Amino acid sequence: MTDVQWLTQREQQVWRRFVGVLTCLPGELDGQLQRDCDLTHFGYGVMVALSEKPQRAMRMSELAAIANGSQSRLSHVVARLEREGWVRRERAVDDGRGYVAVLTDAGYDKLVASAPGHVAAVRSMVFDVLTPEQLGQLEEICSAILKKIMCGRGDLA
Repeated sequence: MTDVQWLTQREQQVWRRFVGVLTCLPGELDGQLQRDCDLTHFGYGVMVALSEKPQRAMRMSELAAIANGSQSRLSHVVARLEREGWVRRERAVDDGRGYVAVLTDAGYDKLVASAPGHVAAVRSMVFDVLTPEQLGQLEEICSAILKKIMCGRGDLA
């Protein structure tokens, strides 16, 4: 590893701050949702993804990709959401081999009730501390990084 291009002191400083955001922000958002809504941030994201689809339904494999989680993690979260009555699983009608997750009416109502507090937390922790110029820069930065790492999953970029 003699050809390693080590980070400069400035790059190390920026990297550590970026890692701090990546580490702390999800925990803060997850904590808000758990305290106020009895939802995890991942579970909330799953419900949002379902709410945006026709019939509020999506194949589990597609949902895992959009939610940026493994099939196993998604299965555990959907099982919890099912126990709460917020999501149900059905056999895929088109081929009968896979499963579709469906956001129930109760799940949609839960999402609608949870959204204001979550949006307030996101606004407070992210958008309220940025200038309009910084917001544009953050968008460009996130788009560039996602383009590199998402392997063609442009739905998040």
